[in-house]
Amino acid sequence: MFKTLTSILSLTRARHLLGAGLLSLAALATGQAQAQAPVDTTHTPNDFVASVANNALTAVKQNRAVKSGDPASINKIINEYVLPYVNLEKTTRLAAGRYWRQASPQQQQDLVQAFKGTLIRTYSGAFTRVDQQSTFSMLPFRGDANADDLVVRSTLSQNNGPSIGIDYRLEKTAQGWKIYDLNVEGIWLIQNYRNQFAQQISQNGIDGLIAALNQRNK
Repeated sequence: MFKTLTSILSLTRARHLLGAGLLSLAALATGQAQAQAPVDTTHTPNDFVASVANNALTAVKQNRAVKSGDPASINKIINEYVLPYVNLEKTTRLAAGRYWRQASPQQQQDLVQAFKGTLIRTYSGAFTRVDQQSTFSMLPFRGDANADDLVVRSTLSQNNGPSIGIDYRLEKTAQGWKIYDLNVEGIWLIQNYRNQFAQQISQNGIDGLIAALNQRNK
């Protein structure tokens, strides 16, 4: 049942690279000892992403439980500091493709929650690789700053590995910028899951996909 679902997740390189992307998003909290930099969702795209990611990186460095892979601590950081700036429903909807419209409102909600758990579980290993030399920096913006949908670029440097290029796709909403997709070294998160979701749904339906995700999230 899970063979199709895990076909890409089993690729170590893809898993680690996308994990680094989630890490740079989840570099959000600053810990108890240091004040959090304010995040202005209406600021320039580069400044918005930089403030979110740099806050998180500081938090992960300071939180021993997160670095040890503690699920509750990782969930707390992501829920409090990452998700407010991410349109997870859009990410899930685009990953599900045409099947999203076939799902009931309850199924859509359940799929979003199951996918959230999958992302946290799959990429939590990236948190344990943060060291005190890890740094996050934005690259010069190359696009139309007035666009409602755009991509910004960054790099995550780590002492225990090469620098990793990370692109973020943003949308402009009534509340300001929201992140809904990321590209790590050529791997887009949504595309990485779209084929898996489609094959699983075609075989076992939307409820089957939700059940498979939740089973692996335990």
